[in-house]
Amino acid sequence: MEARLSFVTLGVADLARATAFYRDVLQLPQIAMPDGAGVAFFELGHTWLSLYPRAALAADAGVADSPPAAFPGFTLAHNVRSAQQVDALLAKVAARGGRIVKPAQDAFWGGRSGYFADADGFLWEVAWNPDFPHV
Repeated sequence: MEARLSFVTLGVADLARATAFYRDVLQLPQIAMPDGAGVAFFELGHTWLSLYPRAALAADAGVADSPPAAFPGFTLAHNVRSAQQVDALLAKVAARGGRIVKPAQDAFWGGRSGYFADADGFLWEVAWNPDFPHV
């Protein structure tokens, strides 16, 4: 297997609501799809974020659509270039209706981070790490 991640697909409760969050709140570039396609795609550099109805995603994978856990055991992350950008991005997300889960703060590992949740409760970390080369 090649060392790359092509897609992150989130199973969402309401596709229109989730699409609006990523398009309007985070202002990610959305790929135009035909009406009724039942999926939304956002470009994240060399990786794509896709939003797909939760029940349909479970059916596609051949697993039961069990109730979502309060914490699914993973987070998504967006690294920024400075400590100040952590605060600024979290403030923008909050101003556009995003829910801040953990305000920006200095981290024990020497950087700065905070968390917000999307419309379905998926957690995003916004982080600045002075020792991480890929931003």
